[in-house]
Amino acid sequence: MAKKRDTYKYYFKIGKKVVHGGITNNLERREQEHKQKWSKGHIFQVGRCTTEEAARKWEEEKGFS
Repeated sequence: MAKKRDTYKYYFKIGKKVVHGGITNNLERREQEHKQKWSKGHIFQVGRCTTEEAARKWEEEKGFS
């Protein structure tokens, strides 16, 4: 059985500057959480929805974990 592709990789940006990156299963909720700290920012999805395992590996490689 294939693993579920239910995890998004993202950058949170203010203008063109990445201020945070990570993974989530709900981009809208995560964007609102980040906007509490960086009100002028926005979330930018990186690639397609993937498995949690692959997303965690990406997050670690990028140094966000």
